[in-house]
Amino acid sequence: MTTAVLLLAAGASSRMGQPKMFLTWQGETLLQHAVLAAAKISIPAFVVTGEHTDRIAIALQQAPVQLIPNLQWQEGMGTSVAAGVTGILQAGLSPEQLIIVVCDQPFISAGLLQQLIDTNISSGKGIVGCSYDNTVGTPVLFDKQYFPTLQGLNGQQGAKRLLQQYPEDVATVPFPQGSFDIDTPEDYERLVNLMI
Repeated sequence: MTTAVLLLAAGASSRMGQPKMFLTWQGETLLQHAVLAAAKISIPAFVVTGEHTDRIAIALQQAPVQLIPNLQWQEGMGTSVAAGVTGILQAGLSPEQLIIVVCDQPFISAGLLQQLIDTNISSGKGIVGCSYDNTVGTPVLFDKQYFPTLQGLNGQQGAKRLLQQYPEDVATVPFPQGSFDIDTPEDYERLVNLMI
């Protein structure tokens, strides 16, 4: 059963004031951390790029990933999901599932990604999301039956809409640290202070 990881890294990080995927965490950038989580369990990884395509290409030139440019990245996360799913299929890969990951959640791990896959198999549910802070969100796994819908996303409308639309087909994995994401300099400062 083939699973692919789609890492969303197209945004401009306007609230952070600098590209947050290049912030360092435990000796590697947040971008590298997310890519390595997929590599540790041998999942093919694809990175959707936008504002910082050239810099990401340089940073990941030795990494086992393929880049998918999103020319409409300024229109919102939905366009990145759509571009990513389309890019994976155009690359000739036909995964049974896809895990959507964002690189501003520093506590993502290979074990968590594996847990999403295992829960998909054991539950028989077509969507497996992470539960934290009274919500269900990323990382989130989708079976291939949802790929056409994901390809149709646009604007600010992300994949979360599918979790709300098909609640009967959603299983969850607890990920309490998922609520810790890096959007502002203050968020990053809190993360750095955790390392001390």
